[in-house]
Amino acid sequence: MSENLSPEPRRHHRNDAPPWVLGGVLIVIGVYMLLRNVTGLGTGNWWALFILIPAIGSLAQAWRLYQASGQVTEGVIGPLVGGVILLFVFAMLFFGFNWGLLWPVLLILAGIGALVGVFARR
Repeated sequence: MSENLSPEPRRHHRNDAPPWVLGGVLIVIGVYMLLRNVTGLGTGNWWALFILIPAIGSLAQAWRLYQASGQVTEGVIGPLVGGVILLFVFAMLFFGFNWGLLWPVLLILAGIGALVGVFARR
């Protein structure tokens, strides 16, 4: 009777963010709030920092998939483009950029993602 006594590997669901993502984002928000309180430096859209949680989670997922496959695949491109788009939305909201001027950047990012996806299939 030989039983496998080794612990079962920890499984992550596809959409699970690693534990450090939430901790890292909370640290960034805390540092920002502290700087804002001490120096008076800040923006009115501090709540946009919470967009960093899914953005960093998406980029971390893309990195894990890249490390697992060793190459840029279609599975890597989706979370990568999604994370970059969320980072762009964060910057637009946080810094108060003009949406009327810069919204085409979202189309450009989506187009780049589509093109990279086509080239990754080859």
